Amino acid sequence: MSDLGDWFRSIPLITRYWFATSIAVPLLGKLGLINPMYLILWPEYFLHKFQIWRPVTATFYFPVGPGSGFLYMVNLYFLYQYSSRLETGAFDGRPADYVFMLLFNWICIVITGVIMDMQLLMIPLIMSVLYVWSQLNRDMIVSFWFGTRFKACYLPWVILGFNYIIGGSIVNELIGNLVGHLFFS
Repeated sequence: MSDLGDWFRSIPLITRYWFATSIAVPLLGKLGLINPMYLILWPEYFLHKFQIWRPVTATFYFPVGPGSGFLYMVNLYFLYQYSSRLETGAFDGRPADYVFMLLFNWICIVITGVIMDMQLLMIPLIMSVLYVWSQLNRDMIVSFWFGTRFKACYLPWVILGFNYIIGGSIVNELIGNLVGHLFFS
């Protein structure tokens, strides 16, 4: 058990809290301690009934079930890998700049989520961070499934295409990529 605790404490601070909250909030919903309907973004309730927590909880909540567990785990992996790399790489020693980037991306995603009536914001925020990392490391060679190798600048688009091929919605990935591009520009 000490190895797991040591690993968790080795995660950079901002990523650690984001990662832990992204596990805790879905767990609270899955265990029925909080009704999942209170965790998602309903623009009507957020804008007209002053339920201001909804954009925050919608960022951390993911409905984990038999059909979505794999997607949830893959996105937790992306969160851990690319947020850690950004926090210890491009934003090393500058936590305020990293928090600013996350807040900028989150605000853009919340605005888009309200306009497009999106209920879950976890994947777009993770994809926006992955996009920023991939642009800052654009010439690095990365590996994807089955040993495919390509430049990091293509990674967000490869993930989008892969998700399209396996039958998922590409809206979340596309919004994340566009928001990441907006920050990076």
